[in-house]
Amino acid sequence: MARLCISERYEDGIFLDFRVGFARGLGYAILPKQSTPKADDMKSLGDFTMKDINGKDQPLKQYVGKTVMIVNTASKCGLTPQYEGLEALYDKYKDQGFVMLGFPCNQFMGQEPGTEKEILEFCTTKFDVSFPMFSKVNVKGPDAHPLYQWLVHATPDSKDVEWNFGKFLIAKDGKTVTRFGSRTTPGDDAIVAAIEKSLAE
Repeated sequence: MARLCISERYEDGIFLDFRVGFARGLGYAILPKQSTPKADDMKSLGDFTMKDINGKDQPLKQYVGKTVMIVNTASKCGLTPQYEGLEALYDKYKDQGFVMLGFPCNQFMGQEPGTEKEILEFCTTKFDVSFPMFSKVNVKGPDAHPLYQWLVHATPDSKDVEWNFGKFLIAKDGKTVTRFGSRTTPGDDAIVAAIEKSLAE
């Protein structure tokens, strides 16, 4: 039986809701036009300070000089098991200068409805997540956090984040960004090769 997935798009400044039917796998709509604004005066990872999942300010400049992967996460998504692969990547490469940063987001069908405390308990007890987790943010649209405004526009296509578990890999310079889609699994050869290449530079 076909399932329905509610997604969003913008056309000529008008917000539209539409449903996409699909019979197998995970489906979501590609946003046809850019709706996330560009961050003003933000040019590198080190320009941002974010609240971690316990509400404490964390300057991201502490991660410049490392290879960083930023992922928008959700607890009630078909892709939630990717937490396991993300943790495996972090565990494998963390001693070589790699860090994973998780940013919960509730913009995609309300699949991250819990409080920060509930999110932390979920990902640590179910998936043994040990990489840094941060407070909820918006990752697309006019209310996207400036961090995500910068990430989106730091890649050539500047497309909105399409779904949960989108991945941005940031090089040691804190400026060079490579993007991987939601359905590209953490253990995909392309992701592993990009991490190893960045670590070797």
